[in-house]
Amino acid sequence: MKILQIACVAFVVILVGASAVRQSQFRARAADAASTGAGVADRQGHLHVPADYRTTYQFLGSWAIAADDGRGSKELHVVYASPGAIDAYRKGKHFPDGTVLIKEVFKTETAEMTTGTVSRANALKGWFVMVRDAANSHPENALWGDGWGWSWFDAGDPLRTTTSNYKAQCQACHVPAQASDWVYVDGYPPLQH
Repeated sequence: MKILQIACVAFVVILVGASAVRQSQFRARAADAASTGAGVADRQGHLHVPADYRTTYQFLGSWAIAADDGRGSKELHVVYASPGAIDAYRKGKHFPDGTVLIKEVFKTETAEMTTGTVSRANALKGWFVMVRDAANSHPENALWGDGWGWSWFDAGDPLRTTTSNYKAQCQACHVPAQASDWVYVDGYPPLQH
């Protein structure tokens, strides 16, 4: 009986130790992913939408874009941040190099429900991807500048951007957020303390 108790205690100690090692490895990978752009950009600075962002990234927030006719929303934007980006932002009030932000853009469906007029995500239109790059690692690439890599991807192709120049096609929407590194940080509750 005593041998069985010792064996059980040893087994629990091994499990706890293995769990601690696994957690530290996960944290190290998450920190590395944030510092390297999580493999979202190749050497030439071509971006893509990472396949596993919904399970490995952190939910940052969402935006409802009002319908032109005043009833419900015409789009829903759901935003994710690469692992470690939220904690880093809370500590330093800026996104560190390698941070990846992914915005899903959905068409919506609006209907009357018991709670009132409700809009929900319907069809995915595409993704907007930003990668923090204060070092200006790709000065020859027209998708990079002002501290970020910028790209839009249509829903049918997460590997090929339709953006050819971030200044002409992306930056204008971000001008009001220039003071906060081109990101509308006030709309993301996890960034607030």
